[in-house]
Amino acid sequence: MGALLYYLSLPFIYGIALLPFPLLYVLSDAMQLLLFGVFGYRLKVVRANLRNSFPEKSEAELKAIELEFRRWFCDLMVETIKTLTITPTQVNRRISAEGTEVLRTYYEARQSVIIVMGHWGNWELGGARFSQLGLHHLNVIYHPLEHPYFDRLFIRMRTRLGNGLYPMNDTLRCMLRDRRNLTATAFIADQTPPPEHAYWTTFLHQDTPVFRGTEAIARKLGYPVVYLGMDQPRRGHYTMRFELLEADPARTAEGEISERHTRRLEEDIRRHPAIWLWTHKRWKHGRMKG
Repeated sequence: MGALLYYLSLPFIYGIALLPFPLLYVLSDAMQLLLFGVFGYRLKVVRANLRNSFPEKSEAELKAIELEFRRWFCDLMVETIKTLTITPTQVNRRISAEGTEVLRTYYEARQSVIIVMGHWGNWELGGARFSQLGLHHLNVIYHPLEHPYFDRLFIRMRTRLGNGLYPMNDTLRCMLRDRRNLTATAFIADQTPPPEHAYWTTFLHQDTPVFRGTEAIARKLGYPVVYLGMDQPRRGHYTMRFELLEADPARTAEGEISERHTRRLEEDIRRHPAIWLWTHKRWKHGRMKG
């Protein structure tokens, strides 16, 4: 049954992927009206997250963020599908890159790095743009999908321009295997870990668990940590910005890197809140005692 669903969906998926960008955004607008206007997809979650994250904002301000988020969220979906057919020329035209000198310094020194980012902007297009920088080979950590056919489709989306993937549960083993290669390993660090193993901090006014893996691996391997933000100056266009977060992780105190990349992401979200993944149930766990 799963295979049948996949093969029935495939023509529609590729049909979307082949659309020119102007028509892609017409489709996105229609999806927004259907998904949120008709079905109210996760609107309770979105509104609760926004209200708890920005208690200082008025209802009118929160509503404006919500409406902008709804459009961006549907853009994100169609842009992700577009990665099945997007060309290097289109990628370079739509995503600009700033701060690449940070990466170039380590590239010329033959030093692998860790990249840490959040679900802010378009991380899928960010991976596609990274492949065109001509610097480190990017490996993105991902969570394999349960459906094997759709899993293979997403793998193709993320690797067709030259990037690699590390399954989440095998990240350290894969990085140790590739230590002789010049790599950039991308951690999307704003996912929700099991609370008993998390680093706890305050993020957007709320007690928040943070995966320790980014920091633990950086300290273990001694790889510099680079923060990547993916801003959206206008619809359909993004700016990726690289900033050195920590040059020598092995000398940092426990929790220091986790705190720093959480604060940096929070700064970006506060500056442009509509392009973060507010449908995510980020705060489903309470802070652990003791």
